[in-house]
Amino acid sequence: MTYIPRLQTQYAEEIVPNMLKQFEYKSVMQVPSITKICLNQGLGKAIADKKIVEQATDEMSRIVGQKAVQTISTKDVSNFKLRKGMPIGARVTLRRDKMYEFLDRLIAVSLPRTRDFQGIRSKGFDGRGNFTFGVKEQIIFPEISLDEVKYFNGMDITIVTNANTDEEAQALLSGFGFPFKKN
Repeated sequence: MTYIPRLQTQYAEEIVPNMLKQFEYKSVMQVPSITKICLNQGLGKAIADKKIVEQATDEMSRIVGQKAVQTISTKDVSNFKLRKGMPIGARVTLRRDKMYEFLDRLIAVSLPRTRDFQGIRSKGFDGRGNFTFGVKEQIIFPEISLDEVKYFNGMDITIVTNANTDEEAQALLSGFGFPFKKN
């Protein structure tokens, strides 16, 4: 018996039939799905202290359950005292089971822990069915202990779908229970 994430079974049993009716697809293969989730932290303070990037990489690895990598600068920018090859951020890309597990924890646990949470604005769609939003502090994730945090860093989360339009992508994410703000 193999493990199947809860949201993956929900996608197959509930979301696909609902979207077939809603958008009048001819085949189940036309129903959009989530292909990957990308997390990114840009750390401008890392120029002065390299331990910030190491700590951010470690925290992001704990949050997602997969090793995060450091992002390296590609240019010299003298105004910011930035040199080519310096670590300036952390990122990770999730696919398949880990992607569904992270999305489940994000929707059910992490986002409701945000201060004064009223939902996420749906302005983060890019016109091609991908959705990006930001989190101001990493402490909303239960894997991060508040006592161990030295620097509060935000992160950008991008949910990449194979939907053709933003309407289809929003319907897909709403089917997963994504907390969009009511207009």
